[in-house]
Amino acid sequence: MQHAVVSQDDWLAARRNLLDAEKELTRHRDKVARDRLALPWVRIEKDYHFDTLDGPRSLAALFDGRSQLLVQHLMFAPGWTEACKSCSFMADHIDGMNLHLAHHDVTMIAVSRAPLAEIEPYRKRMGWKFTWVSSFGSDFNRDFRVSFTSEEVAAGPIDYNFGATSVAEQELPGISAFFRNEAGEVFRTYSTYYRGVEAMMGTYNMLDLAPKGRNEKGPMDWVRRHDRYD
Repeated sequence: MQHAVVSQDDWLAARRNLLDAEKELTRHRDKVARDRLALPWVRIEKDYHFDTLDGPRSLAALFDGRSQLLVQHLMFAPGWTEACKSCSFMADHIDGMNLHLAHHDVTMIAVSRAPLAEIEPYRKRMGWKFTWVSSFGSDFNRDFRVSFTSEEVAAGPIDYNFGATSVAEQELPGISAFFRNEAGEVFRTYSTYYRGVEAMMGTYNMLDLAPKGRNEKGPMDWVRRHDRYD
């Protein structure tokens, strides 16, 4: 893209025009946030269990004593040796956020379908400290519409991102939010998929401020696992 080079006064005028659009976007984002908080909840009736480094845990136990839980549905299927590179990029942001989230009554973890024995070597390779548990053997991934059979994918559009979506993969990304009340009941409050998962990608927010922006030919085509950059 070619850019005009102008005087400081002309630049300020253009910048002020953009500020009006940014303020409109901020107001709209705030409204969407209010609408998100106003969504109805659904009680989790199924008894999900997960493999963790501390042994089997229920979904309620994953809250770690807090009332709110955020889950990254991290794409890592049984038999894989590495998690999805884009999901890994997302996960790179968790440890920095977790100190602050934990002090605001929020626990954030990752859940994948691979067995814990396959997850752990990769977590150590990446140097991540956050809790990452396995849903292997449970319906959790299927129920939250992030894992699909090869037959489902081959048959055509699948139920992903709250509608019929044509995809070529059996594992897909997402983020889900849960609340646990004092009685121990757990509720699903929110889930987001597809580009909604950019909420975790603080790096993208900064790239959007940089002179070249995201500078990519396709979504995340430049991203590598952080130990695989040249």
